[in-house]
Amino acid sequence: MKSKLYEYMYDESIPFVFLGTSHVFSIILFLVLALSIPYLAKKNLDENQQLLLGKVIGFMVLIGYFSWVILEMLAGSFSLKLHLPFHLCRTANILIFIVLFFRSYMAYEIVFFWGLTVIHAVITPDITQGFPHYHFIRYWLTHQLMIIGIIYATFVYDIRPHKTSIYKSFVALLLFFLITIPVNLLLNANYFWICGKPPVGTVLDYFGPWPWYLVVATLLALIHFYFFYYLINFISSKISK
Repeated sequence: MKSKLYEYMYDESIPFVFLGTSHVFSIILFLVLALSIPYLAKKNLDENQQLLLGKVIGFMVLIGYFSWVILEMLAGSFSLKLHLPFHLCRTANILIFIVLFFRSYMAYEIVFFWGLTVIHAVITPDITQGFPHYHFIRYWLTHQLMIIGIIYATFVYDIRPHKTSIYKSFVALLLFFLITIPVNLLLNANYFWICGKPPVGTVLDYFGPWPWYLVVATLLALIHFYFFYYLINFISSKISK
């Protein structure tokens, strides 16, 4: 049982193909659901039903991450170096769960910018298995569905970031970075891709060698924060008319 699960978890017989059929379809599905779920929930559901659907989305995102940890444990391949929540997306998975379950504004201020900033991961996933492998589906839940959850909280729960939220989220990002450094040193790990780039091609490949890609990524993150703040205010102003 354990050996078969291990073989499945690391089976690459169906490789992920960048912009292949399943990748393109997953992006299209993401775009359709990101627009339709918040719109239909806002138009057709009462407040209790909206909250229930939000909780379901939050739970699915959280399960996407924690099911992976559980399966790695069952397969005997869990590693402190690989599976802790010290990648940005994994912590964001936990935060969006808190937002959708408890309508926590503090968690929303952080995850709104963190989650939308990693939208590049939808275009350049750091996975090696393609559909219908578990890791492909897990990645969709923890990235695409997480972003859908942020959009849902924004337009269905009617939560909005303030301008000060940019700075709070950015300070939280820097603190996350600083906390992850000693974790990497202690475990000889590479969380948050601080010690090196992902083993597959991602947008970080365009940001220069180590350590400069970290500086570029940090500055671009702040620019993204401003961009998404003004974008959400622009969209909100159009919707309210």
